[in-house]
Amino acid sequence: MNPADTLEEARRRIGTCDDLDALKEIERELVGRKGIVASLLAEIPKLDPSERKARGQEANALKQAILGLLKERREEIEAGRLDAARRAEGFDPTLPPPRARRGSLHPITQVTRELEDLFVSMGYEVLDGPEVELDHYNFEALNITKDHPARDAQDTFYCDEEGRLVLRTHTSPVQIRAMEKREPPFRVIAPGRVFRQETTDASHDHTFYQMEGLVVGKDISVAHLIGAMKTLLRGIFGRDLEVRLRPGHFPFVEPGFELDARCPFCPSGCSVCKQTTWIELLPCGLVHPNVLRMGGIDPEVWSGFAFGLGLSRLVMLRHGIDDVRHLLDGDLRFLEQF
Repeated sequence: MNPADTLEEARRRIGTCDDLDALKEIERELVGRKGIVASLLAEIPKLDPSERKARGQEANALKQAILGLLKERREEIEAGRLDAARRAEGFDPTLPPPRARRGSLHPITQVTRELEDLFVSMGYEVLDGPEVELDHYNFEALNITKDHPARDAQDTFYCDEEGRLVLRTHTSPVQIRAMEKREPPFRVIAPGRVFRQETTDASHDHTFYQMEGLVVGKDISVAHLIGAMKTLLRGIFGRDLEVRLRPGHFPFVEPGFELDARCPFCPSGCSVCKQTTWIELLPCGLVHPNVLRMGGIDPEVWSGFAFGLGLSRLVMLRHGIDDVRHLLDGDLRFLEQF
């Protein structure tokens, strides 16, 4: 069979084939290693030298033409299968596509950004720090001694056998890094993720979010601290709230306080405030002189206040969420409510 007849026969067979497996068999018979085109090429060395070039070109042209027919038919069969599947599913390609679901910010991200905007308007700088932290910044520089309970392996995730690296247990290490790199006076906040080796329940999780605040200047007093906290609460709850300070012990502040706010949800007691009309909000206090020294700041000249706000707890208070685990479960049915 000459090349022209071979091509015509190939066109007929390929054009009437409706199955990909059968098409592969035709391809093998026509252009496979032992196919018709291969046999034509094998005959070329037996020809007169003057004819070999022309016959070789004819054979190669035949092969390319057959491959083109195979490719075209394969695409037609695949497209036909797709159309059949679409018809079976009731798919109408003329209809506009469905609207893509729009994402939204996580409730913790929403609150974090609101607070960042609030503090920036008050002259604060927003800082970040490493989540895998040196023991020095997480403990030593914050006046947390070697025998302090917070260093126990039951409370802290240690990242190396020597205990030099930890998953930070608070955002307070950013305080020291800020003091090392800045000349006072300055104001900074440091929102971020922290880790504690705690048993997970409705009120506790091994991963949660905090925001640390630090102000360093001259003659900083408790009055400055209370004023800043009242402004913070006004930004969170949209109105002024009565606050009170209770004594609290934290190694990095002296004196240390627990700041409570009058419950914004009830006048005489509810489940949120545990029937006390007060909500325990955040630890705070005046920066301990030892912490200032570790940051390279002279406590005889400068003073400051610091506070730590639990962002996860704040989101729970704002939205009435009763289980902290909902915030990190990644359940879109829950998160899309916000």
